[in-house]
Amino acid sequence: MTLPQEASVAPDSDPAHAPSLPQTDLIRPASEIFDQIAFDRAFDKAADSCADARAIRDAAVKLLLEARKSGNEAIAEAFAASPFAARKVVRSYAYLTDCIVTNVYQIALRRLHPQQSPTEGERIALLAVGGYGRGEMAPQSDVDLLFLTPYKITPWAESLIESMLYMLWDLRLKVGHSSRTIKDCVRLGREDYTIRTALLEHRFLCGHAPLGEGLRQTLRDDLFSNTAADFVEAKLAERSERHRKQGGQRYMLEPNVKEGKGGLRDLQSLFWIAKYVHDAEDATELVDLGVFTPEEDQNFDRAEEFLWAVRCHLHLIANRPVDQLTFDMQIEVAERMQYTDHDGRRAVEHFMQDYFRHATHVGELTRIFLTSLEAIHVKQAPSLIGFFRRKRRAKAGYKIEHNRLMVDDEATFFEDKLNILRIFEEALRTGTLIHPNAMRLISSHLDLIDDSFRRDPEAQRIFIDLMLKHGNPERALRRMNELGVLAAFIPEFEPIQAMMQFNVYHSYTVDEHTIQTISVLAQIEREELQEELPVASRILKRGVNRKIMYIALLLHDIGKGRPEDHSILGAQIAKKVAPRLGLKPKECETVEWLVRYHLLMSDTAQKRDISDPRTVREFAKLVKTTERLDLLTVLTVCDIRGVGPNVWNNWKAQLLRSLFSQTREVLENGMEALNRKTRESDAKKALRAALPDWQRKALTAEVGRHYSPYWQGLPTETHAVFAGLLKDLPDDEIRIDLHPDEDRDATRACFALADHHGIFSRLAGALAMVGANVVDARTYTSKDGYATAVFWIQDAEGAPYEVSRLPRLRDMIDKTLMGKIRPRDKLASRDKMSKRERGFEFPTAITFDNDGSEIYTIIEVDTRDRPGLLFDLTRVFAKHNISIASAVIATYGAQVVDSFYVKDLFGLKIHSKLKQEALEKKLRTAIEKGDERARS
Repeated sequence: MTLPQEASVAPDSDPAHAPSLPQTDLIRPASEIFDQIAFDRAFDKAADSCADARAIRDAAVKLLLEARKSGNEAIAEAFAASPFAARKVVRSYAYLTDCIVTNVYQIALRRLHPQQSPTEGERIALLAVGGYGRGEMAPQSDVDLLFLTPYKITPWAESLIESMLYMLWDLRLKVGHSSRTIKDCVRLGREDYTIRTALLEHRFLCGHAPLGEGLRQTLRDDLFSNTAADFVEAKLAERSERHRKQGGQRYMLEPNVKEGKGGLRDLQSLFWIAKYVHDAEDATELVDLGVFTPEEDQNFDRAEEFLWAVRCHLHLIANRPVDQLTFDMQIEVAERMQYTDHDGRRAVEHFMQDYFRHATHVGELTRIFLTSLEAIHVKQAPSLIGFFRRKRRAKAGYKIEHNRLMVDDEATFFEDKLNILRIFEEALRTGTLIHPNAMRLISSHLDLIDDSFRRDPEAQRIFIDLMLKHGNPERALRRMNELGVLAAFIPEFEPIQAMMQFNVYHSYTVDEHTIQTISVLAQIEREELQEELPVASRILKRGVNRKIMYIALLLHDIGKGRPEDHSILGAQIAKKVAPRLGLKPKECETVEWLVRYHLLMSDTAQKRDISDPRTVREFAKLVKTTERLDLLTVLTVCDIRGVGPNVWNNWKAQLLRSLFSQTREVLENGMEALNRKTRESDAKKALRAALPDWQRKALTAEVGRHYSPYWQGLPTETHAVFAGLLKDLPDDEIRIDLHPDEDRDATRACFALADHHGIFSRLAGALAMVGANVVDARTYTSKDGYATAVFWIQDAEGAPYEVSRLPRLRDMIDKTLMGKIRPRDKLASRDKMSKRERGFEFPTAITFDNDGSEIYTIIEVDTRDRPGLLFDLTRVFAKHNISIASAVIATYGAQVVDSFYVKDLFGLKIHSKLKQEALEKKLRTAIEKGDERARS
């Protein structure tokens, strides 16, 4: 039904207040969402006793506020009981809005600005536009209205609109509005595609119906006709820019449900184009037009309903228009949508896996739809993939349509089922995209990929060649993954498809991360990263077994998502999969080893003191050969760079390069190649060379005042800085040197002062006070009683401090160290955990290692990160008379692993089990109390 025209109705008549949306397909009966009869009765009674227009308006607003609140509560309550019924929910919110808006119109027209005999120029029509016009509204959506007049707006119409807007604003609706004539709409729509899109979805609400019909017809005749190609290209350009702003990836772990790739806006763009080009009123009409198959239409419906459900839950949780599915929101939405923990994974991870699978379907539908537009010449065919320099002719059995690879004869193509793999190879060879119709064929024949297919040597060859021979394996693997071919050929890959890793460290799903790592490897091989990755580039240039390298990367995270250690489980899976891919026994053994130890190098470099010779020797014992070292180095680099766009930095690069070079020296020249005495002698010689202006006596004193670990643990440049700081240092003075260390992407903070108990904790507290993030630290005591401590720190953005900020940083540190500021008191108010990070679960693990270092006990604390954590932990050590020689800090998003190299009061390792247990208990208590404080 539609509202009757206001034409010549007497001002005191009472036409039916029927909104233009039907009362069917709502989540509750229409009268429970808005009881029109009850409202009319209450309003008439209130209005009869009102003395003036202002009182009438106030009475209307009061009653409509109550009705809106009641309607919202009814919808929300029903949605909580049926959390996936999004289509009914968005229609219900639109229906409720219709009721509010049309009643406001009727009140303004009948009670506030009545007209007995309106002239033709004093007609007005009220239309919903945009998403509201489509009849789809989330709980916090804007109400977009078009006040349509036949000619220039009259004073009466202006007053009517003003009264309506004041009432709508008083009702706390977010109103977007415009007042235009039909000519204005056509002119502005021609100039602005955003306005044109909003007009495309206009819906008559109430007022003068012929005016609304006139707009519909004029838009179709004068604006939409013969401009489809321009509109399509504009919408696709808008879509590309939107995706770029949202990160350009479908698998970003905090996606924007509305604007992100694979989100609601992508589906809406398909509908806009379908409506513009085909005059379709519903996406289901695309089946009749031959664009989508019935199954694809079902995928459209399922994705749309799921995404709308997520968006509506987001709005209800936040009570504001939130579309970013942040980590904290993911937990709450998953709970509202009744997901549960099972199979060793959290409810939120199952929910997000479903989300990404729907996002993948949206991408498939978009490709299919856009190809159909090319066929009717309203969209340009895609250009050649940039990587390929020239177009090649397709082999027999294929043809190229609109620069897309298509099957020549569908009836005979699958007579040789290996063609399912060959088409991906042919696409890479010719530099073309695969035609969506060919993708449909592949998806419908996945049952042909059986055990005999997987064991076929030719299938194995094709699959390996896809990665090794065409220079762009990422493209083929991603498309194979999206179509289900990868999981069919390697069934063990299926569980990690669209699998989310619920932490702030990883930027992609597990399968996308895997493909990203392979993409990095291909980039190194194409010599695109020689400056950024010189070691990995040199290794690949010297030559490695590429088959091992690619298969190891493909399988390195295949064990994720289950309760077991994913490295161990992954190695077990690799042991079965590698032979099936045609690898020789020796190659299979190496792949299995690489998967089992794929975290070894990064863990050693980031969690251990690699200046300690024993660390390098133990690592070398596990690696055994230079061949494995080369392979593991490249795998580690690709794995870290594949985690996310901002994870790799100079700090990690420097650590890995140092570990690689030292380990290679050991493997080539024997374990004694890293000799403590030789290192100490070389370091002293280097310092003498670095201080040519020093007198011999002063230089001899400086070289003789430090113990062996000092010479092994720091570079010559830092030794020279400390030499200057210690020179003639009074016992009551603290000297500080702050300097950017570009090689490590950090600021180096050197401290020289008279030694006393708990110095490391004091320094950690001072740095925490200024908001510095400690990424590495060393502290040494000289033979004559001075402490030399060096911390490498970063700002809150994970970058070195700007030189201009260093004076203020030094001043704050000075005040803290001099006792003018007490870190314990100040940090209590600063050490707060953001809401976004509260949902992460990082069980605390504390280990004691007396074998990893010759002279220290290594205490490793793996827990949730927060600003005051290092200070809390080091205070515990100070209270228990534990001296800290160095601290290695490895941060993984909201998780941190702090490794402390320590001795007890007598300079010995902590061997006693009772002491270890007592210390662990105190550390856990400090962590728990700090967490409670951070959450409060």
